[in-house]
Amino acid sequence: MILETICVGPFQVNCYVLAAADNSQAIIIDPGSDAAKIRRALKKHRLEPGLIINTHGHCDHIGADDEFGVPIYVHRADAALLRDPKLNLSPLIILAAYSVKSEVKSLEEKDKIELGRVQLEVIHTPGHTPGGICLLMRRPQDNILFSGDTLFYQGVGRTDFAGADGQQLIKSIKEKLLKLPDGTIVYPGHGPSSTIGEEKKNNPFLS
Repeated sequence: MILETICVGPFQVNCYVLAAADNSQAIIIDPGSDAAKIRRALKKHRLEPGLIINTHGHCDHIGADDEFGVPIYVHRADAALLRDPKLNLSPLIILAAYSVKSEVKSLEEKDKIELGRVQLEVIHTPGHTPGGICLLMRRPQDNILFSGDTLFYQGVGRTDFAGADGQQLIKSIKEKLLKLPDGTIVYPGHGPSSTIGEEKKNNPFLS
C-alpha cells in the first residue's frame, strides 16, 4: 500500500495520497493547495488520480480540487460549501473567492468508497462543519483513520466558524471515534499523526 502525506498551503493541511500499489489509481484526500507538490507525489509512484475526497468543505482543504480532473466526494451536508465562497470561508481565509467547478458526489454515513483494493468507510462527524467526515480504512488495512479537522494530536477541530458546534464535535468524537480500537492510527487534517489510544489518554479536550 502507498500512503503519502503532503503538507500543503499556508495552513499546512495534510493532503494524503492513497493507493494499493505503484502504477495504479490514487485516492487524494484534501488537496487544499500546492497541486504541483501533489503531482510530484503521484509521479513518484507512477499513480494516476482516480478521485478526491474532501473531509469537509473549508477552503484550505478544497483549494486544488479542480486541478486533477476527477470527481470530488464530500458529505451531503457540506456539498454547498464547495460551491459557495462565503460558506467555505475563502474570502476570509485566502482573501479570494473560491468555488469548486468539478463534478461533486455526495456521501453519507457508512458509505464505502472503493478504488482498486482500497476501501474507505465514511464516518459522519459533524461539529467542525455540518458535513465533516472521517474515513476509516477497511482494506487493505483496518487500523487507519483519516480524521480531517475532527480530531488532532491532543486537539480537536475549531468550532468558532459559522456552522460549527462544539458540543456536537465532542459528541461525534466520543461516540464514534473513541470506540475504535486503541491501536487505530489517526492521520489528521493538520499536524502529526496519533492513535485512538493516545487521544483517549492525553487529549485535554476529551477528558
